[in-house]
Amino acid sequence: MEFTHFDSRGNAVMVEVGDKKETRREAEACGRIFMSQQCFYKVKEGAVEKGDVLAVARIAGIMGAKKTSDLIPLCHSLNLTGVELTFETEEESGSIRAVCRVRTTGRTGVEMEALTGVQVALLTIYDMCKAIDKSMVMGDIHLCRKTGGKSGEFIYTK
Repeated sequence: MEFTHFDSRGNAVMVEVGDKKETRREAEACGRIFMSQQCFYKVKEGAVEKGDVLAVARIAGIMGAKKTSDLIPLCHSLNLTGVELTFETEEESGSIRAVCRVRTTGRTGVEMEALTGVQVALLTIYDMCKAIDKSMVMGDIHLCRKTGGKSGEFIYTK
C-alpha cells in the first residue's frame, strides 16, 4: 500500500476521484471523553450552567462532519446524505462515548467526516464543561467501521 496524497516528486496532492464509480458509502467513528464524577453527573443530569451539553455537542459534531473539507487540507468536499451523532454514558469510568455515523453516495469515503464529527463533539463537551473540570481527557478516537468503495468493508477489531 502506498500513500495516495503525494505525487511522484513527493508533493502533496488532492487525490483525483473523477474516474471512480459512485457507490453508497458509510463510516462510523467513535471516541471517548473522561471527566471527574462531579462533572459527569452534571452533564448526565443536565445541570451544567451553559445548557444541555450533549444536545449542543450533537449539533457541533454534525456541523463538524459537514465542514471537514474546510479543516483537512486534502479532503474532498462531499454531499453528505446523513449524519447521526449519539452518546453513551459510562458511570463507572465517568466517561461519555461519542459515535458518529456518516453516509453519502459518491466517489470517495466519509471516514474523515465521521472522525471529525466525533472529535468536534468531544471538543464541544470539553468547552462546555471546562469550568467544572479542566482535566478532562479525550481518547480512543478511531474508525469503527466503513463500507463502500474499492476497498470494501472495514471493521475495527482491536
